[in-house]
Amino acid sequence: MAEFKIVVGDDAGDTRQFDVDGQDANRFLGRELGDEVDGAAVGIDGVDLTLTGGSDKAGRPMREDVPGGELKELLLEGGVGYKPSRDGERKRVTVRGRQVSEETVQINARVEGSIAQALGEEEADDEEAETEEAETEDADAEADDEAEEADEDDEE
Repeated sequence: MAEFKIVVGDDAGDTRQFDVDGQDANRFLGRELGDEVDGAAVGIDGVDLTLTGGSDKAGRPMREDVPGGELKELLLEGGVGYKPSRDGERKRVTVRGRQVSEETVQINARVEGSIAQALGEEEADDEEAETEEAETEDADAEADDEAEEADEDDEE
């Protein structure tokens, strides 16, 4: 039975990780990078997840230019799976194809909009931000009062 860690990110850089197995994991099997999957598979109803990458248990990345889900050795000059330290440097690297398979452990996905909003956390975040602003303003006011008292003491 397949089991995946799904890492979902949004345009703002916020990410969340979900563990899926069983029937929900089967929704990802056979899909390729760039495909869309219903967000209900990870508990985010009403949104579509776009698959952007992933890796297997050894950490080998999935590459969009390699067909299937099998391992392949490529001579890379850069890009996904290899970062050269000098100009012109190349290296033979083992990567996995673009298709999600049983060997895939982690799947990276992107959601349009905000993850917090899709999960219903956006309202709670707004309330926390308002509370933090009020506390900051109170602390600033106290600091100003203390500074004024210190100035008055210095003048005397």
